[in-house]
Amino acid sequence: MADILRFRSDEPADRPGITVDAFLDQPDADAVRVEPGDDARALIPHLARLRLIEVNFPVFGDGRGYSSARILREAGYRGELRAVGDVLVDQIGFLRRCGFDGFDPDQPLDPADAEAAFARWPEVYQPAADARPPIWSLRHGARA
Repeated sequence: MADILRFRSDEPADRPGITVDAFLDQPDADAVRVEPGDDARALIPHLARLRLIEVNFPVFGDGRGYSSARILREAGYRGELRAVGDVLVDQIGFLRRCGFDGFDPDQPLDPADAEAAFARWPEVYQPAADARPPIWSLRHGARA
């Protein structure tokens, strides 16, 4: 847990997530791990009981976890959404935009590098899970 970078004020889940298939068979589970081949939509009926959803990135080039995060946040999930695996500092700003608020990378991230990555792009072009207003709405006085 020492290398987990979190952007939440609640206590972290104290146990790792189980597979989606195992989760669906265990009515008392509150943490799950989504693998690249899993359909995150299977979790939608169970979002209220989940404290932690880990999304695995086995290699940095596998972007399916971004879609899983967006699906879960758009469905109303408010618990911790943690990116795990081959997560690089270059990706975390985009991962935050998709709704991730926790990171447990294979290689520890320097907190200063992470903050620099989040601040790199002060304006955004489209609405996302992080609710930052797109630049076009700021220019035209509207909110997305």
